[in-house]
Amino acid sequence: MFDALSRLFAAPKPADNQMDTKLAVAALLVHIAAIDGVVTKEERTTLAGLLRDHFELDETQVGKLIEEATRRDQEAVDFYQFTSGLSRLEEKERIDIIRLLWQVVFADNKNHEMEDNMVWRVAELIGVSSRQRTILRNQMKNA
Repeated sequence: MFDALSRLFAAPKPADNQMDTKLAVAALLVHIAAIDGVVTKEERTTLAGLLRDHFELDETQVGKLIEEATRRDQEAVDFYQFTSGLSRLEEKERIDIIRLLWQVVFADNKNHEMEDNMVWRVAELIGVSSRQRTILRNQMKNA
């Protein structure tokens, strides 16, 4: 009985279905690359390179991550499952995620209004200010 009570009042364990940061970021990047209906070669290359560099992965790991992220994105009904864990990250990490999104947006030198809308929604969900989002957009546009 004591064990049952101890388990009841113990600190909750993280949910088994809570997505890890790499997969959540990858799913958002996969989604934004495809949001305008076309995933260009430049977007695919940029996406893979960003994941490789940001998370220090090798090509095999990046391929598996993109495959799983694509599957998760196709199953998703909204961004919450991807952003809920990301909102708990340090501010710098959250800002870096928005920077990564903008880098994929501008990989093909085009900026579709749906891409703008997605970055705005993700920034709001993970707690990145409008000011910071706009600064990052301008930096990545001119990079």
